[in-house]
Amino acid sequence: MEYTSLPGLEKRISRIGLGTWVIGGWMWGGADEGEAIAAIETAIDGGICFVDTAPVYGFGRAEEIVGKAIRRVGRDKVVIATKAGLEWNEREEIRRNSSPERLRREIEESLRRLGIDSIDLYQIHWPDPRVPIESTAQTLLSFRSQGKIRALGVSNFSPNQMDAWRKAAPLHTDQPPYNLFERGIERDVLPYCRENGIGVVAYGVLCRGLLTGKFQRHQVFGTGDIRCRDPKFQGEAFLRSLSAVDDLRLLAQARGWTLPQLAAKWALQQPGISLVLWGARTPKQISDAIQLPSSPLSDRELAEIDRILERRIPEPIGPEFLAPPL
Repeated sequence: MEYTSLPGLEKRISRIGLGTWVIGGWMWGGADEGEAIAAIETAIDGGICFVDTAPVYGFGRAEEIVGKAIRRVGRDKVVIATKAGLEWNEREEIRRNSSPERLRREIEESLRRLGIDSIDLYQIHWPDPRVPIESTAQTLLSFRSQGKIRALGVSNFSPNQMDAWRKAAPLHTDQPPYNLFERGIERDVLPYCRENGIGVVAYGVLCRGLLTGKFQRHQVFGTGDIRCRDPKFQGEAFLRSLSAVDDLRLLAQARGWTLPQLAAKWALQQPGISLVLWGARTPKQISDAIQLPSSPLSDRELAEIDRILERRIPEPIGPEFLAPPL
């Protein structure tokens, strides 16, 4: 396992982090709590020490499961990242809310669900255009002065929004979507973070399971599954993606790797990427991450990956559908 450092945190962290959206079950067809806890324990036993979660993942369930796992493995073995700034109602309708009042309530609820007294990395999940970014940044800065958080982060923020944040408070990390099929941050977000010393925690490295290679051409997703409204999983776009997956799998097999390992190694080799989040809800799903090869992809292999993507997906589809309503 490779390790690195993140601004604002003293402890070195694994370059693979465990993402827990799927553990919450919501929009992923459910999750078994016992299996989820076992997945977290397996990840930590395998050297993964960074666990990323959020209140909206299962409406508190993911944080509660992470909290139970922490109590079993020990707080000192885990770097905990969670988020704030989204709220929901009884119909599971989500909206952005980064008001100071909402954030003060959220952090107390997250600390309670996680069963800890301080969060290592606290991130604003999505920018809220109704609340000045400076106000949100100052609220998190007050949490740090109270000892409730250690590092300040954002997720899904543009360079202009990060600029506004940095006028009011330190910004240690950004968490954007990034994978072989979704590379939009290469244009602006990634260069901005490199130039300003901001750590990048990339989410979606397996592109909602597409880069696991487990899907078939006539795949049917259950009601409520997020992939039912993901344009990348619809019609011709899905077929083109599967063709790219087939080519990428052959490239991975030539190295003796799995396709998910190829996807993660590619992302980790991109300049400015601090770590990537690997979603898993069972021990089996995290095993490839634990066994990630140490050797890098060659320049020739990186060029071949680019050729495959240009040939199979000439017009990439971004992850914009993920954004909650303003």
